[in-house]
Amino acid sequence: MSESDVTQLQPKEPSIGRLVVVGLGLIGGSFAKGMRESGQCSEVVGVDLDAASRRLAVQNGVVDRCEVDLRAACEGADVIQLAVPILAMERVLAELAGFDLGQAVLTDVGSAKGNVLRAARKAFAGKSVRLVPGHPIAGSERSGVEAANAELFRRHKVILTPCEQSDEAALALVAELWHVLGADVELMEVEHHDQVLAATSHLPHLLAFTLVDSLAKRSENLEIFRYAAGGFRDFTRIAGSDPVMWHDIFLANREAVLRTLDVFRDDLDALRDAVDAGDGHQLLGVFTRARAAREHFSKILARRAYVDAMHSTDLIFLAKPGGSISGRIRVPGDKSISHRSIMLGSLAEGTTEVEGFLEGEDALATIQAFRDMGVVIEGPHNGRVTVHGVGLNGLKAPAGPLYMGNSGTSMRLLSGLLAAQPFDTVLTGDASLSKRPMNRVAKPLREMGAVIETGPEGRPPLQIKGGQFLTGMHYQMPMASAQVKSCLLLAGLYASGTTSVTEPAPTRDHTERMLRGFGCPVQVEGSTASVEAGHKLSATRIEVPADISSAAFFLVAASIAKNSELLLEHVGINPTRTGVIDILKLMGGDITLENQREVGGEPVADIRVRSAKLKGIDIPEDLVPLAIDEFPVLFVAAACAEGRTVLRGAEELRVKESDRIQVMADGLQTLGIKAEPTPDGIVIDGGVLGGGEVWAHGDHRIAMSFSVASLRATAPIRIHDCANVATSFPNFLALAAEVGIRVAEEGNA
Repeated sequence: MSESDVTQLQPKEPSIGRLVVVGLGLIGGSFAKGMRESGQCSEVVGVDLDAASRRLAVQNGVVDRCEVDLRAACEGADVIQLAVPILAMERVLAELAGFDLGQAVLTDVGSAKGNVLRAARKAFAGKSVRLVPGHPIAGSERSGVEAANAELFRRHKVILTPCEQSDEAALALVAELWHVLGADVELMEVEHHDQVLAATSHLPHLLAFTLVDSLAKRSENLEIFRYAAGGFRDFTRIAGSDPVMWHDIFLANREAVLRTLDVFRDDLDALRDAVDAGDGHQLLGVFTRARAAREHFSKILARRAYVDAMHSTDLIFLAKPGGSISGRIRVPGDKSISHRSIMLGSLAEGTTEVEGFLEGEDALATIQAFRDMGVVIEGPHNGRVTVHGVGLNGLKAPAGPLYMGNSGTSMRLLSGLLAAQPFDTVLTGDASLSKRPMNRVAKPLREMGAVIETGPEGRPPLQIKGGQFLTGMHYQMPMASAQVKSCLLLAGLYASGTTSVTEPAPTRDHTERMLRGFGCPVQVEGSTASVEAGHKLSATRIEVPADISSAAFFLVAASIAKNSELLLEHVGINPTRTGVIDILKLMGGDITLENQREVGGEPVADIRVRSAKLKGIDIPEDLVPLAIDEFPVLFVAAACAEGRTVLRGAEELRVKESDRIQVMADGLQTLGIKAEPTPDGIVIDGGVLGGGEVWAHGDHRIAMSFSVASLRATAPIRIHDCANVATSFPNFLALAAEVGIRVAEEGNA
């Protein structure tokens, strides 16, 4: 148990008088024991019909005392927790309705809330009651009061389903009791709870019971069970659950179970038809979607359970000072190209093979979105993805909102191609993405005829109405943005006439290059790119080069660390992305490009970088759009340079995953560097980097930049809120350690 856990369970001044727990099984006993040990109750009283359970409950310290008589136990109670079997709930509630409960709060732990609420309404008809239905999502292979565990609910969800009898004070009190036990409390409507549990818990149990029973009745059952593999045992393990308890649950939640079972039966019939017809594509679609969804949601839920239960998003990197850089590495694939390979591969006719795909969470969010729209996508596995394209008009309506995670690229580019689909869509994201401006794509798309609603101040979620007729237009971009340009070009694939975009400064042109690779003619004249509707996309093969944005951290690392030389292999050197190299060279960096070549329409090279004595410069404004994502680590280079570095014309940095100008300035100042933010840039005077505590504010590039800064620091740097490094650079810590940067998750350093 962690120190914070111990602190939370230390006795406090009692906040309630008597707690009565009716039913001393695993759940009721664990609740009683946890509350008794917390010191939050003056007295914990148990009620159970079984004499042995009552004796063990007192003997094992689960309760202070036990009662057989429900009336005697509940007299003067502050909270009454019902932990009896679901079909016994009606009898107990009817009995309680005959007592004077005063202001006692009544709650329960049943897994079917509609049944509990109906029983309570029937029992207390015309009477006043303070009722807060609840359901802890926790359990154990052990049962009975002897298995009672005060820690059972820690880091588990408890769903409360407030009803008309749940006053605010009662709801707050029950939620606080569960918080004391370390649980993560969520509120949900009764009907929604029962439907969710029918799908995630009740249906799997029903299938397991049915499968085992069906196989056991067959004449060759001994053979079947003798040769059953681990997967069969894993799936059917839950068929060993208590039959009486599940009998009760299915009867109590029968309406929701029947709805879920009907949907599943339809899906099973469709799967049977696919097997019968030899439709391998249909089977592959089901299997790849299922596997990916399980992994996708498992990761999301695992992180959420950790974050919510611990009430902290803080993952700390500890970067030790000093060191030099050496070696030969290949950083992960280019994120921008990875995103676009999935988008265009999905809209193409035929099968697109992608090599070198970046398996970070941003790019995986794009894959998941297209799977949700019916595209069969195999992988990624070791950077390889196979996309079975559906053509420009083959996408299907997703069952729910498309979740983009932290990926602004996914949301902005998808809004363009979704604006012309025949179905409605909603694009959502995490807390960080939900703060980022989306009017920059919504407004020009509306001019083309799209119907898009945003959240307050033009932020996500985006609600896109389908069935709109888009008209091509010429758009003069007010500020340089590859995401806006790409969004409009993708919309232009569906719009009548020509869609053209003129940018005020060059931005990355991966969309234009890749569209040509898929057979769509894109005209580029000066600073204007244009497309026409009516061209189909044809599948192709894509080899994703290493991401120069990821390479940038190591370009700066080897430049600022003494006695360093590093070779970065197969890096994309698209001229719209090489601003970081140009800026470092202007500062005196020793960088050479070797083995230059073109792969899949994109220029690549091996980049050799050696230690250099950097000097401060005024960064040319024409290079700003070509290095917009690399500025956090370039600020570290400026802090290590001799003299002053001035950046102007980079207001875009204030609306990235964080306000990168302010956050970097704050961190550099903490480390002893004079860094003055301006509305559109920053002024940095090079100096000696100290150590200290800095905050990444959930921004992966900030976290990695301060990791690089440790090479020139005189003391350790603790970097807070680093969990999102996985979104763009999953193996950053491993590569950093390989080349000589001494940074690791705190506790693993």
